[in-house]
Amino acid sequence: MVWRCRAPRTHNGSEVMYVKSYTVQPATTLQGEISVPGDKSISHRSIMLGSIARGETTVRGFLRGEDNISTLDAFRAMGVGVEDDGETLRIKGAGLHGLSEPADILDCGNSGTSMRLITGLLSGQRFFSVLTGDQYLRKRPMGRVIEPLGRMGATIFGRSGGDKAPLAIVGRELTGITHTSKVASAQVKSALMLAGLYADGTTTVTEPHLSRDHSERMFRYFGADVETSNTTVSVRGGRELTGRDIVVPGDISSAAFFIVAALIVPGAELLIRGVGVNPTRTGVIDILVAMGGSIELLDRREVSGEPVADLLVRASRLKGIEIGGEVVPRAIDEFPVISVAAALAEGKTVLRDARELRVKETDRIAAMAANLRRSGVQVVETEDGMEITGTEKLQGCMAESFGDHRIAMSMLIAGLAAAGNVTVDDIDCIATSFPTFIELLEKVAGR
Repeated sequence: MVWRCRAPRTHNGSEVMYVKSYTVQPATTLQGEISVPGDKSISHRSIMLGSIARGETTVRGFLRGEDNISTLDAFRAMGVGVEDDGETLRIKGAGLHGLSEPADILDCGNSGTSMRLITGLLSGQRFFSVLTGDQYLRKRPMGRVIEPLGRMGATIFGRSGGDKAPLAIVGRELTGITHTSKVASAQVKSALMLAGLYADGTTTVTEPHLSRDHSERMFRYFGADVETSNTTVSVRGGRELTGRDIVVPGDISSAAFFIVAALIVPGAELLIRGVGVNPTRTGVIDILVAMGGSIELLDRREVSGEPVADLLVRASRLKGIEIGGEVVPRAIDEFPVISVAAALAEGKTVLRDARELRVKETDRIAAMAANLRRSGVQVVETEDGMEITGTEKLQGCMAESFGDHRIAMSMLIAGLAAAGNVTVDDIDCIATSFPTFIELLEKVAGR
């Protein structure tokens, strides 16, 4: 049985708020065939590029989560016409220089992708704009984007010396730069690529490891002048984009929760249809297979420039491994649920080179370590990762979401393989990326 309740929580030691919580009982098995919502990263980019392209762009499979709606609302506020019949978005592209100055502050909600990428795009506009977000987004670092944009000629003001939102942007003429990023970050890379569309000359970004390449693929699909070589991408400014038809594949980050669920629940077998398997995003599959997971990729195909497959996952006996290096940026969003798999694996799993997890919606290393300890798991935090010693069975517990959708969903998946009930507080955050998660969880668990 899975059930909802309302649970009290204290705030600042006195004020009481009531937040939605969710309780999961252990599952006997998981069976069936499911599809997960459209890829969040591709959905963001389809709105952005469709809005500044000439002509109409149609988008099917668009993820209607809160993060993507924040992006959609921002471009509507800049004069872009978007029709939505519930199945297909029709974006009336304004052209490269056709956006209008927004009459109000643009609210990015909880979406770091919206804020960082839109900051890059707005830097080259001929108008003034302000971006803000919720209490969690306003704590996240923006300097890694703002510093190189400043070298391109952008004028951006923000709190904490320009590192925190709200951000005020005075659009200017930009000049292409060569930037070597200290971290492999698709958000940094994509923000500079979007600014590069408006810059004089060529903008080049090199990463230490290749981050997800959805921007490179979609830029090329829309007709941008883009070149790639190993971990370097270059964009030449000034070329108009052309509207395209886009079919958004299922989000592998969303599928990851159900992949892990099927691996850790005895006797489970799950078919997940139409999942994007872009090689820059399949680190989660590589890691789980290395741990002994049974994951088959069936009916491989290409849709709108992105590779897609059906995933057949069966319950498996997992073992601890060492995780680090180039695979980390290819699985950065999936580490909360990977840590759940590690908690039920034989032996020790060591994660390193994942310092980026500390500056996500919350500090995901600290958050998952705290929750897993409540489940009876031995966890040692390190500066850039953690060491997890697996156990045969998780304990029931009260877990915290920390306002982070991936933490909330990961601990609900953990509850399927626990010895007792797992309750996760403040689950409303799940709607930012996976509004139908609870419904799908109940379906596969037969509840």
